[in-house]
Amino acid sequence: MARFYPLTVTDIQKTIRDAVVVSLSPDPKANFDFIQGQYLTFKKDFDGHEIRRSYSICSGLDDPVVKVGIKHVTDGAFSTWANSDLAVGDVLHAMPPQGRFFAPLDAEAENHYLEFAGGSGITPFLSIIRSTLAHEPRSRFTLLYANRRISSIMFREELEDLKNIYMDRLSVLHILEDDPQEIDLFSGRITSEKLDMVFANWISLPKIACAFICGPEPMMTLIAARLSHHGMPQEKIKYELFKSDQPGRLALKTKTNASDQKQATTRVTITIDGASSSFEMRRDQSILQAALEHNLDAPFSCQAGVCSTCLCKVVEGDIEMIANHALQGDEITKGYALSCQSYPLSDHLVIQYDQ
Repeated sequence: MARFYPLTVTDIQKTIRDAVVVSLSPDPKANFDFIQGQYLTFKKDFDGHEIRRSYSICSGLDDPVVKVGIKHVTDGAFSTWANSDLAVGDVLHAMPPQGRFFAPLDAEAENHYLEFAGGSGITPFLSIIRSTLAHEPRSRFTLLYANRRISSIMFREELEDLKNIYMDRLSVLHILEDDPQEIDLFSGRITSEKLDMVFANWISLPKIACAFICGPEPMMTLIAARLSHHGMPQEKIKYELFKSDQPGRLALKTKTNASDQKQATTRVTITIDGASSSFEMRRDQSILQAALEHNLDAPFSCQAGVCSTCLCKVVEGDIEMIANHALQGDEITKGYALSCQSYPLSDHLVIQYDQ
């Protein structure tokens, strides 16, 4: 299931000092059709250790090539290599596009979408904005984009170009922490008070079809809380988080009614690509760890409960998910779980990776 395909690097462009946009040509035998807002999971060997990292697609559905934005992270092996050593002609290996950070496109829709981005969290929005404005000719976007200063704004020129193309349908409001703005509301950090003023004077939330949030988790949590406070239903709020060094959320559990948690092991059956394997696993192992230990080709990337690449479904049995940055409550209720963060509670489990 965790199949990787070769993609040839056809172009590399600097967007800001510490970020690159990489253009890729997929293997023609692989299906790399994507939905706006999805991401690619790459793998690379560093000194005998395989690293997997996920990066958002920033190209639109109608663009001729697939592009991803990669911002350098301090001590990040893959991002450092991509920003310093990756060259045109190199071959990267990636899984087909994944992710659910999008709203279905409808050519007849007349929606107003609201987006909040922080730093490199703008990357998936390039794809979402380009694709939606092209395929929903009566819809529009309002983007609030937070950065430290003007020089750190990723895709600044691309956003200006999109504003010029869709003058009446795209509004971009920059919030800069260090650089003063003409309007004090857009200077400094995002706060509850500023959000309340934005919702009172700039944006009518009842008219918003969907709100997207992508950035550092503290910012995302704050924005989501204020949206809910002002009456936006949870199902209209979509999140995307790739950074795994943010403070973790409280553990979210799927089922906690296990009758006997004293067993040291669990009998688990895991289905991947239609093939099932059964074995005993330890209670202190995650489902993903057990699958990989038994040489199953289970998909994974961040292993931090962030990217949802390791998504599985609990068909039978009880598990506890100790961290979750990707799944909504209704998905957990339906039995979906992040296998990298899921540990057995019952003496029997049936897990399916085939969705």
